Amino acid sequence: MAALDGRRFAIVEDDPAQRDLLQHIAKSLGATSEAFGSGEALLKALQRDTFDLLMVDWNLPGIQGPDIVSTVRAQLGLDFPIILITSRALESEVVTGLKAGADDYVTKPVRPMELAARIQAALRRAYPEPRTERREFGLYTFDMVNRVALLRGEAVDLQPREFDLAVFMFANTGRLLSRAHLLESGLHANPDTLSRSLDTHISRLRVKLAVGPANGFKLASVYGMGYRLDEVHE
Repeated sequence: MAALDGRRFAIVEDDPAQRDLLQHIAKSLGATSEAFGSGEALLKALQRDTFDLLMVDWNLPGIQGPDIVSTVRAQLGLDFPIILITSRALESEVVTGLKAGADDYVTKPVRPMELAARIQAALRRAYPEPRTERREFGLYTFDMVNRVALLRGEAVDLQPREFDLAVFMFANTGRLLSRAHLLESGLHANPDTLSRSLDTHISRLRVKLAVGPANGFKLASVYGMGYRLDEVHE
């Protein structure tokens, strides 16, 4: 399976065995995941955390899968890929799930290779990545081979972790990213052990890369959540 290093999944499944299977599939793809036993737990977490993809079971205690999907789309306004997983297979039920806002639909028993392929396809559609050795974002260029950042053509001295975090944030311009998301996907670190260091890394990047309207981007802290990098058009 192709790796999806840096991606972060949310999984809603009340059956421990199924939950373990879904987390195993996520791990096999190189992604990290956080599992929830109910829709209520997920919706509470989404008030403070961010993810790249959601896998949700249809039959759950409390809020059912399609209602979770509808809430995530209509009320929270989140547009990450959502895959519904269920034993229901009638055409009308598939349509119900897709109309609620799901991007794809997988029936149980889950076939790991099929689900992995559907996850990869959903992520490619949602987050297309340029097949290039140089990634450009306005006045900023990131040389992915030599791991060098440039601003207006001039090299900027970044430490390895700073480079990874910068690339991750610029690649997700316009998205609110939680602290845990930035630590896991940007710094490849354990959120429980390095949370305090995130602000230091962000502060250094802001200074080293001179992030501000003059260079076309603004970086803002979102209280209780994380950070958001936005492009500025003057």
